[in-house]
Amino acid sequence: MFEAFSSGYYLGRLYVEPADTGRAAINRSHHQRVNEQLYTTAAGVSRTDLPLVMKLGGAHLAVDGQADVPQQTLAVPADRLDDLHVDNPPTLSEVLLAKRDHAARLLDIGAV
Repeated sequence: MFEAFSSGYYLGRLYVEPADTGRAAINRSHHQRVNEQLYTTAAGVSRTDLPLVMKLGGAHLAVDGQADVPQQTLAVPADRLDDLHVDNPPTLSEVLLAKRDHAARLLDIGAV
């Protein structure tokens, strides 16, 4: 679903749709798989419930996992879609997923 794109991001395509939530989300099982494959380290036990950091348009979003979000879908709070220039949702969109080290920096500086 995501492939290497640059030194800081993976590239993927997800359907972006409005959601009645306060934060962006993808399917919980998919969120856990992405966390395990791309964010965990070989050193000890790693958490798989931390938010993923995705870039849609010019904005970084902290993305949680929720059971009711369909596979291959990024659910974004409805009030954010206009700012992100998402027209006629659900729309298949390119989404950047921050690599582990870059995501940690973004979360640490409060950019999401």
